[in-house]
Amino acid sequence: MSRVFRGIAIVWVVLRYGLDELVLSSFKHPWLRVLTRVITIGRRLDAPRGQRLREALERLGPIFVKFGQVLSTRRDLMPPDIADELALLQDRVPPFDSDIAIATIERSFRRSIGEIFVSFEREPVASASIAQVHFAVIRDRGGREREVAVKVLRPGMLPVIDKDLALMRMMAGWVEGLSADGKRLKPREVVAEFDNYLHDELDLVREAANAAQLRRNMEGLDLVLVPEVFWDLCHADVMVMERMNGVPISQVERLRAAGVDIPRLARDGVTIFFTQVFRDGFFHADMHPGNIQVSLDSAHFGRYISLDFGIVGTLTEFDKEYLAQNFTAFFRRDYKRVAELHIESGWVPANTRVTDLEAAIRTVCEPYFDRPLKEISLGMVLLRLFQTSRRFQVEIQPQLVLLQKTLLNIEGLGRQLDPDLDLWSTAKPFLEKWMLEQLGPQRLWREFKAEAPHYAKILPDLPRLLHDFLRQRPHDNRVELQELLVAQRRTNRLLQGIIYGSLGFVLGLLAMQLYVRVHFI
Repeated sequence: MSRVFRGIAIVWVVLRYGLDELVLSSFKHPWLRVLTRVITIGRRLDAPRGQRLREALERLGPIFVKFGQVLSTRRDLMPPDIADELALLQDRVPPFDSDIAIATIERSFRRSIGEIFVSFEREPVASASIAQVHFAVIRDRGGREREVAVKVLRPGMLPVIDKDLALMRMMAGWVEGLSADGKRLKPREVVAEFDNYLHDELDLVREAANAAQLRRNMEGLDLVLVPEVFWDLCHADVMVMERMNGVPISQVERLRAAGVDIPRLARDGVTIFFTQVFRDGFFHADMHPGNIQVSLDSAHFGRYISLDFGIVGTLTEFDKEYLAQNFTAFFRRDYKRVAELHIESGWVPANTRVTDLEAAIRTVCEPYFDRPLKEISLGMVLLRLFQTSRRFQVEIQPQLVLLQKTLLNIEGLGRQLDPDLDLWSTAKPFLEKWMLEQLGPQRLWREFKAEAPHYAKILPDLPRLLHDFLRQRPHDNRVELQELLVAQRRTNRLLQGIIYGSLGFVLGLLAMQLYVRVHFI
C-alpha cells in the first residue's frame, strides 16, 4: 500500500510542478492535456522550467536528487537553462537541523560534542542528498590540533530510500514483463545494483574505507588530493576526515583568475579517471562538480580535490581488457573488432552475424568521425548504439553501469572546462600502457611472482619425499634408482625444451609488442 501512496505522490509532484509540460508537448491527444489541467487546478507555472524541475526533484527525495546531479553534467544533452538549474542540486540541498546532527554525533561516540572536538561549527558548510558536512577541530594522537570535516548522515534515510527502491523494483518488473526489449535491458538487475550502491552510501565506515583506498592509490600521481580519514572518529552515521581547502571546479572564472591552467585541468581529470579505471580497477564513481574542488594552495596548486566517496566502482581484469580493446577499436574505426568483442564477451547472442552487427555499428559511429575527435561526444555515440542494439538483443551489463555513468560525468565536466578537449589523445597513453602490459613480458613476470610462494613451498619438500619413497621399497632400490635416472634424463630434455621454448616465446612477445605499436596504437 505504501508503494501505491508513493506512486501517487510522485505523480502529484510531477503535475504540481508542471513537469508534464516537458513530456506532453509532443502528445497528439488534447484530452490528456485537458485532464492534467483539471487535476491540477490552481497550479502556477510562472517559474522557469529548470527551477521547477529542480524543486520537484528536491521534493521527491535523495534518489531523484542524485538523478538530477547526473543530468546536470550532460550539457551536450540538456538545454543550458535546465543544466544550470540542476547544478544547484550539488551544493544547495536544504540542510537538516544542526541539533539533530550534534545528537547523532554524540549518540555514535557516546561522548559530548565538547569531549570529541576542540571546536565544532554548528552551521553546515555543505548539504547533500545523503548527508551534510560541518567543520570542526580535533586533537590528534600526537596532541596536534587538526582541522577536519565532519560528515553526518541525514536522519531517517533508510525508510525513505527503501520505499523509493521498492517502487522502482515494481516499475522495473512491469517494464521487464511488457516486452522482450524491456527484458533485454535487465531493469531489475540495474535497480538491484542501484540498491547496493545507495545502501553502501548509508554506511559512512564503508565510505571512509573507500577514501583510504583511493588515497593510497593516488599518492604517486600528483594530480589529485584525497583527504585523510581519522579512524578513531568514524561510525556508520558519522565520518571525520581531513579538511580540504579548495575552489569548486564549477567556478571556472574564479579558477582562471587565480592562474589555473583550465585546459590542463580538463586533461588531468581524464587522466585521473583512466588511471583509476585501467591501472587500479577502483574508481570514484560520483565525480559530478559538487564533489570536486581545485586546490589554490602553493604546495598543491592546480590539483584536484576529491570529495564524497560513497560510490566507487570496481572492475575485473576481464572488464578492463574488454573496455580497453573496445576503446582502441572504436577510435581506430575497426567496427568489425567492436562487433567481435560484443559477441566474445556475451553481450549479444553467439549466433549473431558479425557482418550485420559491424554494419549497424558503422552506421552509428561513422558520422561522428567526420568531425575532429575533440568534437566527438561518447555520450551521444553510446545513446545511438543503445538504440541500434535493440535488433541485436544486446544485453546491458549491470556491472558496467557505474563506469558508463562516470564516463558521462567526466566527459561532461571536461567539455565544460575545455570545449576543445580531445578525450582520445588524453586517454591514449593509458591504453598503450595497458595493452603492452597485457601482451608483454611484464604480465608473464607478474604471474610468475604471484605463483612464486606456491613453488617455494613445494621445492624444499622434494628431497624428503624422494627419500621416503625409496625407503618404502628397499629391495627394489636399484630398479627404482635406474628408473629415476631415466626420469632425470627425460626431465633434463624437457627443461632444455622449456628453456628454448621460453626464449622463443619472449622473442615472440617482443615482436608482438612491436606489431601492436605499429598497427594498433
